[in-house]
Amino acid sequence: MTQTSIFTEPVTPEEVNASQIVDGQMARHLGMEITEIGADYMTARMPVDYRTIQRIGILHGGASLALAETVGSIAASYCVDRSQFFIVGQEINANHLRPVRDGEGYVYATAKPVHLGRTSQVWDIRIRNEEGKMVCISRFTVAVLRKPAG
Repeated sequence: MTQTSIFTEPVTPEEVNASQIVDGQMARHLGMEITEIGADYMTARMPVDYRTIQRIGILHGGASLALAETVGSIAASYCVDRSQFFIVGQEINANHLRPVRDGEGYVYATAKPVHLGRTSQVWDIRIRNEEGKMVCISRFTVAVLRKPAG
């Protein structure tokens, strides 16, 4: 049995990367890109390099949160009628579980919904290293807002 997608329109990583990961914005500066979209999840990756590490040479917690909020926001935005609604982040938290050192490749964040409501959504975002080990767990809440008329 094939699972129905949570996303309101068919979308590919290439389309998202071309339209949502925009030059001049944080996600592009940090090297983020969407790598996979499934029926009920979206995955993005981010390099662990000079842009995303802290002074002692490990992945910066703020960079992990930026990755989590980026993939969560993009995924959430494809769960509403984008012609009528938009989403904004309300709250994000994270538990940092293991360090990732500079040069250890990428970290991968997978966002899955916990709740897809009419006015809010809650997302679980798991960040893993290249070996698949959990690096960070985040919970992200967004508000679903109606676009202004005109």
